[in-house]
Amino acid sequence: MRLDHVSYAAGPDGLKATAERLSTLLGTTFQDGGVHPRFGTRNMILPLSDDMYFEVVEVLDHPASDKAAFGQAVRARSALGGGWLGWCVGVSDLPSIETRLGRPAVDGYRHRPDGHELIWKQIGVSGLMADPQLPFFIQWLSPQEDHPSAGGTDAFSLACLEIAGDPHRVSEWLGEPEDHPLEDVKVEWVAPHGTPGIVAIQFHTPDGLVRI
Repeated sequence: MRLDHVSYAAGPDGLKATAERLSTLLGTTFQDGGVHPRFGTRNMILPLSDDMYFEVVEVLDHPASDKAAFGQAVRARSALGGGWLGWCVGVSDLPSIETRLGRPAVDGYRHRPDGHELIWKQIGVSGLMADPQLPFFIQWLSPQEDHPSAGGTDAFSLACLEIAGDPHRVSEWLGEPEDHPLEDVKVEWVAPHGTPGIVAIQFHTPDGLVRI
């Protein structure tokens, strides 16, 4: 499996200020991604190389955010001060994941600021909420040229995920080997001291390695 994107929940200063703070650390600028009407959230994104992207997401004051698992997850993480929400792997055979997890995927769509709509299906956010070390899964229905990574360059790429948790548990969830859960990104396992989940992510930038 391959990494599609990583999600960071906005802090108490809001989406724009959180994205600006991360932009300063990385030496680049996030762009407005638009609104997820079904989830009651909105995001700002940074396209990366290798068909990946980094999103900063904020919950909206909208009824959808109380009903959708993703909106609930963002709200809960932001209420704790913001920070890493989770990681998402891209798949091409979502029905097999639905069968393995025993539940259907949900439809997702996002309206970009230019009015263009992106569509996908996703599953596993409830698992992420229960156990933050677990990724969720996405299958894009929009064409590849519309993927949020469009415009990414080799200047900015994801180098490593640092995850506090149990590699065996994540391996079972993914259906992939413990020592090589992702085909394109290094994963370092850290013994959890408290809640499991993403501890930090390392990025290659023109100014060197940046750890957030």
